[in-house]
Amino acid sequence: MHCEPDMVCETKIVAAEDHEALPGAKKDALLAAAMWPPLPAAPPPAPQPQPQPQPRGGAGGAGGAGPPEGRGVHIREFRAAEQEAACRIFYDGIMERIPNTAFRGLRQHPRALLLCALLAGLCWALTGSLLLTCLVPAGLLALRYYYSRKVVLAYLDCALHTDMADIEQYYMKPPGSCFWVAVLDGNVVGIVAARAHEADNTVELLRMSVDSRFRGKGIAKALGRKVLEFAVVHNYSAVVLGTTAVKVAAHKLYESLGFRHMGCSDHYVLPGMTLSLAERLFFQVRYHRYRLQLREE
Repeated sequence: MHCEPDMVCETKIVAAEDHEALPGAKKDALLAAAMWPPLPAAPPPAPQPQPQPQPRGGAGGAGGAGPPEGRGVHIREFRAAEQEAACRIFYDGIMERIPNTAFRGLRQHPRALLLCALLAGLCWALTGSLLLTCLVPAGLLALRYYYSRKVVLAYLDCALHTDMADIEQYYMKPPGSCFWVAVLDGNVVGIVAARAHEADNTVELLRMSVDSRFRGKGIAKALGRKVLEFAVVHNYSAVVLGTTAVKVAAHKLYESLGFRHMGCSDHYVLPGMTLSLAERLFFQVRYHRYRLQLREE
């Protein structure tokens, strides 16, 4: 099996069409302010002490007031001791793709739905059996689930033996790359990475995932904003990402961060795929590309 670490699938799935590119001549502080409005200042102290004080840190960096989303969560750089926790969150997040791709993703592929209907109609015409006719789509869905699981597990095996096998070596040591964790009550609850592409002066957002028990708290958005701030500070011209996520929430997250949908493809090959006839018949995935322009080249 040949695994290419450069081919990644994330958190690899339309942003506002009137999103304006930010001028590169401005200073980093002005650029960051243009991208994200100033975070609200901490409220003045009440006459009585608050039960839980406003946490510091968050997506805006250490020492600043945390944003409304991700309140109480600290975003900081990855530490070697957190390798196992980061891999667990990544693994759990990718495993959720299996049923989403097999069943929800079917709506994105009308030709597969049409084929299923035609086979069911043919079975009814040949046998006249309602039971057999109902078994045809059920069997096709079962095959779709089987091959979705097969491909996703192969992809996970590749990822866990390439960049996710040594996060510190792959993301923390090379210049222009970084890996962050979201920490809540001392536990790692989310991850995200950034990797530089020097050829076009862009940085790629990838490996974003949040523990399912802590979703809906704005943690993913806080992680995404950390990557955008990293790109601004390091003078990258744009942030790019690719995703095969089926859930609408994933796309809305990218839109809320300012990303613009750049197109999609039904012919994306996940690392670990064998491209056998069965895989091509029963595993279809749509790959979406997003881009957030920071400044013109």
